[in-house]
Amino acid sequence: MSESRVLLVDDEEELRRSSAQALELAGFRVDTFASAERALEFISFSFSGVVISDIRMPGMDGMTFLQRIREIDPEVPVILVTGHGDVQLAVRAMREGAYDFVEKPFTAQALAGTIRRALDWRGLVLENRRLRAVAGKRDDIEQRLPGRSQVMVDLRYRVRAIGASDADTLIIGDTGAGKEVVARALHDLSSRANSPFIAINCAALPENLIESELFGHEPGAFPGALRPRYGKFEHGRGGTILLDEIGSMPFDLQAKFLRVLQERVITRLGSNEHVPLDVRFIATSKLELEPEVAAGRFRADLLYRLNVATLRVPSLAERRSDIPLLFMQLVRESAARYGRDDIEISPTLASEMATRDWPGNVRELRNAAERLVLGLETERDDGASPVNGTRLADRVAAFEKSVIASAIAAHGGALKPVYESLGISRKTLYEKMQKLGLDKKALTDEA
Repeated sequence: MSESRVLLVDDEEELRRSSAQALELAGFRVDTFASAERALEFISFSFSGVVISDIRMPGMDGMTFLQRIREIDPEVPVILVTGHGDVQLAVRAMREGAYDFVEKPFTAQALAGTIRRALDWRGLVLENRRLRAVAGKRDDIEQRLPGRSQVMVDLRYRVRAIGASDADTLIIGDTGAGKEVVARALHDLSSRANSPFIAINCAALPENLIESELFGHEPGAFPGALRPRYGKFEHGRGGTILLDEIGSMPFDLQAKFLRVLQERVITRLGSNEHVPLDVRFIATSKLELEPEVAAGRFRADLLYRLNVATLRVPSLAERRSDIPLLFMQLVRESAARYGRDDIEISPTLASEMATRDWPGNVRELRNAAERLVLGLETERDDGASPVNGTRLADRVAAFEKSVIASAIAAHGGALKPVYESLGISRKTLYEKMQKLGLDKKALTDEA
């Protein structure tokens, strides 16, 4: 329990300070934050502590903070602090996964008791995960990167191997394939797991402020810079910095970032002082960067320095066999997140998911699962799905008919190799041919 920590989030400075002092006197290690956004950087799948957050805050409120934490790990205990008259909100929070809630004004003794119980529970969660992994059972990485296809088995193996190192890593994959999930897994497997994980979207940074955002600045560095400011790189010291879509980083900034990679120091704007930087860098890209180098849009020396290790995250099109089980898992997770009853997914619908194109990959599949859970997209009694405006049964039948017809034509009308290659019985093949209106003679004549 010595490594356990309490993250205390409250926008009221006086209450934050007094609560932290009382909890430290009770023997807890407390880190305080004025905003949920900053505290979120310390949450990981291996986080061994407890989060205490006010429920009403400017910016990201307590309920949104709870949802974001549950997206990283639904078993991180979150204790929400509510004001008088917020009972309904507290009940909703418990339904959506909060560990407990305390009502203002509260005593330090009561809060400490809740924290100890939450820490004990979190300790059991982490120990059970460790024991499952030691026993060779489904572990954290398999839960976060599910799939039985060989490409996913290989990816998990490489994540485990690279995660334990401190190597800078480049992750390549299509939009929505799960690059940030892989990056967080690498962070959580490393010795930096309990330090910040800072995600920076290179494509979303304002070009006129990008250097200040990353490196920080001193007062007077540019018009409007009235006080010193830490950049995101400094906020990540001791932890991991994720540079999302690094291919979007402006070319002139790439040279400055290369120096950071090589020397592990930064210099704030308006300063000559070097600040040591102990971080691990992980970068993602939806584009292969070698062609970008050839086109003059990305520095070759930065690419070679960055990709000490490279991971490729497969698209759903590359692992269609994983889609049915993945969809069912996402439905279960969505049901738990929204406090809904589990939904039974018919085998027909699960199989139909694998026949669809998913240009948005796992992100798009998760959205489909959430729509189903929320009742925005329903499955019919006959197993049909409303997607693409066609009855699922008709689409599956058409697909099945084309497969069987192709097999009959390929084998010249000989049915034994057809039912053996399709893994069905002779009787089943005859029944399907009759039901689907397939004529062996007509198919072989056409061939």
